[in-house]
Amino acid sequence: MTVSAAAHVHKYIEDLLGKEGGYVDHQSDKGGETNWGITVAVARAFGYTGSMRDLPRATAYGIYLDRYWIQPGFNRIDQISGHLAEELFDTGVNMGPGTAAKFLQRALNTLNNRGRDFPEIAVDGAIGKMTIYCLQEFLKRRGQRGEVALFRMLNGQQSVRYMELSEANQTQDDFQFGWQFNRVAGGFA
Repeated sequence: MTVSAAAHVHKYIEDLLGKEGGYVDHQSDKGGETNWGITVAVARAFGYTGSMRDLPRATAYGIYLDRYWIQPGFNRIDQISGHLAEELFDTGVNMGPGTAAKFLQRALNTLNNRGRDFPEIAVDGAIGKMTIYCLQEFLKRRGQRGEVALFRMLNGQQSVRYMELSEANQTQDDFQFGWQFNRVAGGFA
């Protein structure tokens, strides 16, 4: 990772830690106890054995970097578009990295000019060579306006997914306003 890349990834994670805040154990949260937005299950998977109340910020930072930035390949998207990578990162933290990647793949498949600009890709939630290639091809053709349109499509899918979660389980209504207000961006920050 280059120094400049490290600096803005650091900012993404710090901004996210600020959004997520500290310890929470909300009865309607299916993830159970969380601290800095990290669920107890994820913390344990990454080797943290202490009380969730005491999860160090630095440990949460490391989990975000590994689990939600590098593992899903959002660092590779960042080399193409920082705006899109940050959006995928934020969505991936809140909905799972595979869901965020699927949002990107679905959007690209509907933007490929019926396969004339680039091929359909599997909507499998894995950022692989084909997803990267199709994103590059799309942005070559559409430039910054394409980047903005794709960003909006990612946000639209995110917003609808939040509504679907509440429709399937009314306890998720407890989080709906906050999700829509804090997680669905209106445009580039």
